[in-house]
Amino acid sequence: MHEMALCQRIIEIVDETARSQGFSRIVSVRLEIGALSSVEPEAIAFGFDVASRNTAAEGCRLRIDRPPGQAYCIDCGDSTVIASRSDPCPRCGGYQLLVTGGEELRVMELEVE
Repeated sequence: MHEMALCQRIIEIVDETARSQGFSRIVSVRLEIGALSSVEPEAIAFGFDVASRNTAAEGCRLRIDRPPGQAYCIDCGDSTVIASRSDPCPRCGGYQLLVTGGEELRVMELEVE
């Protein structure tokens, strides 16, 4: 489960940030996990709770934004939303798609005390 390793790294990032900025507690964390990132939000939510124990983030609220996959079709020049990397272009049916969004995994915001 690579999500647990990701959760541990996320906690390291937010805990280090809280410590370096002098915050005693993290109230909430907002993550962005793109639809094409190969990361399961449910697994992150579970792992985050476990990984945050005994840190400044313990008990904090986790919010996850899920931006859709986006691609540019080389065949027709259309920019489109895609649900998976194997989707064809909805405009022309071509498979020459260049992914332009939806792969992200990042900490977007911390609410702290």
